[in-house]
Amino acid sequence: MENELKKFDVAELTHMEIYTPNPDGTAWFFKEILGMIETARVGQSVYLRAYEDTYQHSLKVTERNEPGLGHMSFRASSKNALDRRVRDLEKSGAGIGWIDGDIGHGPAYQFVTPDNHLMEILWEIEEYRAPESERTVLKNRPQKRPTKGYPVRRLDHAMLMSKDVTGNKNLFMNELGFKLSEHIVKDDGTDLGIWLRVTNTVNELVFTEDDGTTEKGLGRLHHFAFLYGNTQNLYEVAEILTENGLEIEAGPFKHGISQTTSLYVYEPGGNRVELYGDPGYLIFNPEWKPVKWSKDEVEKAIMFFGSPLPESFFKKGTPQIKSSLLSK
Repeated sequence: MENELKKFDVAELTHMEIYTPNPDGTAWFFKEILGMIETARVGQSVYLRAYEDTYQHSLKVTERNEPGLGHMSFRASSKNALDRRVRDLEKSGAGIGWIDGDIGHGPAYQFVTPDNHLMEILWEIEEYRAPESERTVLKNRPQKRPTKGYPVRRLDHAMLMSKDVTGNKNLFMNELGFKLSEHIVKDDGTDLGIWLRVTNTVNELVFTEDDGTTEKGLGRLHHFAFLYGNTQNLYEVAEILTENGLEIEAGPFKHGISQTTSLYVYEPGGNRVELYGDPGYLIFNPEWKPVKWSKDEVEKAIMFFGSPLPESFFKKGTPQIKSSLLSK
């Protein structure tokens, strides 16, 4: 029974925190270009949400000397589910301990991945209540679609770079009940990349082997993603990005893994952001067998069609590593 409960104890990705050395530029990008709404500003942090995000914020932008990941936050499916996951995290050695909370949510239990990416899991959280002027007649949506920028709909997932993909697979599947949707497997049978989920989407969390550094324990951010919902949206936002001098690294193109259409751009603080067009397929089969791609199939797994990906896509992450070939 405990193992069955574990599969449903983590409900969703709620928000992310990113670091930026250019807080004004980063906030401008998400508000003016991607149409996100500022809900709070405290100290060195700005809190933002997309118009279909359920809670007070889905993105926390915090000023730091270098770009990168602050933390990722997941919500448990109940208070009892949270208690169960905390017990297992404590036993695993990954646990750090409780924090009192933050803007929009209550106490959260923090833990780290084998690469020292900071994570948290929580239960108590505030749903967003739009002001009267932003309320929509659509009772199943938190607010009206914004009229500023080219607005994204919701936070979708993040990809993290790892020197211990197997360790992360064990942590999130064994201690948190994540399911494996797809993976890229090396010749020796170990995983080069893993696509993990807690909902019916293909992934909320992805780990890929970090090819830009040999330094174990230095967890880096590859990208985090927001959803539009239509491939045409990517071509339209690409024009806006280009007109505003923003660096599009790749896309629009279609992924093999997940079957999503995608575009990658760097926000002014230096973090890579993925914009999703077609959200891909959904998984409802309770006996889903993870889709396996070989190392020789990496190019088709990452890009089903589109222009060749630049070398930076496979090596560059935040924070950048001074010894990396791409750190210049």
